Amino acid sequence: MTTSTDTPGTPSTPGTPHIRHRDGRRVRPTGGRTRVLPVESPAQLCERLPLTYHATHTVMTARHDAVRVLDGRDDRLLVIAGPCSVHDRAAALDYASRLRDAAAALADDLLVVMRVYVEKPRTCLGWPGLVGDPGLDGGADLGRGLAEARSLMLDIAETGLPVGCEWVNPATPAYLSDVVAWGSVGARTASSQVHRDMASGLPMPVGVKNGTDGSVQVAVDAVRAAAAPHTFLGASGAGPVSVLRTSGNPDCHVVLRGGADGPNYGAAHVRRAAELLTGAGLPVRVVVDASHGNSGKQHERQRVVADDLAMRIADGDTTVRGLLLESFLVPGRQDAGAGRQLVFGQSVTDACLGWSGTVQLLRELAGAARARRASCPRPRRAADPGSAVLGTTPFLERT
Repeated sequence: MTTSTDTPGTPSTPGTPHIRHRDGRRVRPTGGRTRVLPVESPAQLCERLPLTYHATHTVMTARHDAVRVLDGRDDRLLVIAGPCSVHDRAAALDYASRLRDAAAALADDLLVVMRVYVEKPRTCLGWPGLVGDPGLDGGADLGRGLAEARSLMLDIAETGLPVGCEWVNPATPAYLSDVVAWGSVGARTASSQVHRDMASGLPMPVGVKNGTDGSVQVAVDAVRAAAAPHTFLGASGAGPVSVLRTSGNPDCHVVLRGGADGPNYGAAHVRRAAELLTGAGLPVRVVVDASHGNSGKQHERQRVVADDLAMRIADGDTTVRGLLLESFLVPGRQDAGAGRQLVFGQSVTDACLGWSGTVQLLRELAGAARARRASCPRPRRAADPGSAVLGTTPFLERT
């Protein structure tokens, strides 16, 4: 065999040798190839779109309060509610305005965080989220997507409503994490060492979902791993690949989302998750996702899940510390595509509850928290001088 240098117009990466057989035939390149495109560094984007004082206060306070709720030092419920994914800035801000008002009215009983999911893990193929495809046209303009995602999160936090999201690409937190009050590691990545490393340095409480097969043990293992320090390669705020050393994140927790083996929000499932956490020497912090496997991907069945949990909470259940709800302005879902006219405020990924149903559930959950408080008095939101407020330093800029 002989080799030759790549020439312009060939599909191979420039400079890659061509391999030829003795008979002169060129061997087809194997595997994939990568094009390297420039994008501004996290530090540059954060400088261009900085946190304001008010947004910083929203983030810091919500992180601090969320940890207190998860630890049982605040007797409210943590509720993360919002679209399966955000795709339209105007619709997201409309939803955020309504949710902010509801959150303020129910603040004595609920700590409400808005789902602002800007990345979507896919089982196979599909729209990757606002960061990956902000135009919903396959354009994959990640630079624009990161800027739009950060701008949207900043505007929501500026109103006083904290935001939460799922971290999919380990490089994304460097651009966005200082705006996020609550983070998630999804069912598809709970067993990923890369995501466990990442979670160990995120400056926020992080919920880890059980695996898609329903395994809660994988989430417990992830919580345990993320609580420890790690050293790994990743992107720093300045942009270049660096050696990153994390402190470990003591505020991770399990999220029960159901799986291939069925729902897991029932009392027995929650009790089993608590036993696994205790057996691993971890704090018992359990949050339930009312959607996904627990609703069988039927958005209206989130009501069934929330109703069941509300009854148990009202009866004094203190193990469940929070819920996740997928909701938007208009119930259901729609398909997105280039040139397609979309319904304002309706999901383009998983089907969601509509706004009226969301408000009803929030009020029901607030009532359950009040009933639990009356039957089983617990600490309110008193000052906690021994607990430091979590900072908003961009991801992994702390050493």
